Formats: sequence, C-alpha cells, structure tokens
Amino acid sequence: MNVAEVTAKAKVLLEALPYIQDFRGSTFVVKYGGSFMDDPDPTVRSSVSNDIAFLSAAGINVVVVHGGGKAITRAMEASGLKASFVKGLRVTDEATIAIVKKTLDETVNREVCEALAAAKARPKGLPGDTVLVCQKLEKDEEGEAIDLGFVGEVTEVKVKLIKKEIADGFIPVISPVAEGYDGKPYNVNADLVAGRVASALRARRLFYMSDVPGLLSAPPDPESLISTLKISQVDELRKSGVINKGMRPKVASAVRALEEGVQRVHLIDGRLPHSLLLEIFTDKGIGTEIIHG
Repeated sequence: MNVAEVTAKAKVLLEALPYIQDFRGSTFVVKYGGSFMDDPDPTVRSSVSNDIAFLSAAGINVVVVHGGGKAITRAMEASGLKASFVKGLRVTDEATIAIVKKTLDETVNREVCEALAAAKARPKGLPGDTVLVCQKLEKDEEGEAIDLGFVGEVTEVKVKLIKKEIADGFIPVISPVAEGYDGKPYNVNADLVAGRVASALRARRLFYMSDVPGLLSAPPDPESLISTLKISQVDELRKSGVINKGMRPKVASAVRALEEGVQRVHLIDGRLPHSLLLEIFTDKGIGTEIIHG
C-alpha cells in the first residue's frame, strides 16, 4: 500500500471521527429488511452485519428490528397454505400466525443473529411478543374498518427489558410479533414496530434499510433521490403518489417517530456496501433523511 492510499484511508477515518465522538452512547434503531435479506450474495448480508458491529464497537447502542415477509410466504407454501393480502397487508388466521411466529423467531431472527455474531458483534434474539404488546388492528391507513385476523398494532414497548440487554452489552434483535391483550401472538408490520421501538427508546436515529436507494421523486430513477425530506412535505408527496406502496408505512412510521422524540430518520439501500456507515459517518450521506424541518 502506497502513501497516497494510506493518506486517503486516514482522511476517511478523520471524517468519521467527529460523528463517532458525537454519537457515542446514543441509541440507533435499525430496521433490517427488504429483499437484500434474501440476496444470494452473502457479502450483501455480511456488509450490513459488519456495519452494525462497527457501530456497536464505536460505543453506539444498536437495536435491530427485522422483517421476514418472503420467508413467511415460503414457509406457508411449504405447509400448503396460500398467502392472502388485503391492501398490502397479510391476512393472518390461526394457522398462519403459528407459521409467522415460528418463521420469524426461529428462522429469520436466528439468521440475523448468526450474521451479526460472525461479524464479532454480540446479538441477543428477542421474540417480539416478549417485549411488544399490541391491540388487534381494526382500521387501515385510510381509517376504514378492516379485519385481517391475528394482525395487531403496537401499543406498548417493554423498554426496561430492551435496555437491560443493551446495558449487558448486547445488540437486541427483535422479531415483528407482539402479544395481544388476549395473550396470543399477533403479526405486526416490522416498519411500524421499528418506529414504535425507536420512539419508546428515545432513539437518536432510526434507519430503514430496504432494497431501494431511498425516496425517489421519479421511481425507479436513482438520480431522482430526495436527499432531505421535511415532515411538512410528506402530505403533498403522498397525494402525488411519490410516497407509495412499501414507502407508505415507512414514512408514516418515520413521521410519528420524529413527533415522539426521534431526532432523524433515514431511508437507505441495504444492498449498497456499507450504506449504514456511509449515511452516518460522511458529510453527504447516501440515502433520504427525514427531518422536522
């Protein structure tokens, strides 16, 4: 390695230094999802895990919330069940919720924890229904009545249990399942869970990692990336269709989290090598940040 390469690496580290000093001791919540979780290239998953391990080693308290929709659909098909959706939300009957919980807790959560452990981090898998309480979801985003079976919306986050794992030096990894008031497990939207967990922990940053560069004003053109989005701009972009489909729950959760004390929310592409570190520790960032404005 020549002097120029060494100097360039030193500059990168020095650019990151003030951010590391500023964020040390802060809490970050990372929503780990999108099709990059199923990417056949193992370097994609290991890149994300290494980023999270780096944050933890830098003294940042990281909490991971993962999704797993595709894994659930595969498990249902293997069991002879057909996935059914209403307005993009999975209908979850009694047979389905058993598969949902088993898949998320025993397969996806374990895989995320194993990837983090391989990066020399200290993950601690937490079945969502041990730290999340919910009520049955009765209305959709438009406020219309809806019945999806065992699908809930989080009403309580057991902060003390999560903080204990952080205090013991672990990275909590939470599955999107919650305990209903009837004591039964409910399927809950992972994006919404991440937002509620971030709010409850008063997280400094909330990151949604998916398979798109961020919020695009002219999808799928990556050049149309909106680098900074203010809460005041959200309604207009929702009406115009810029915020659509899978972005709707992410942005809705982001706005609520900001209103409840989270300082900033970031939408980033988990397929891009080290996207988490680039968004946090560089001056320009690479995704969309949502701010109060």
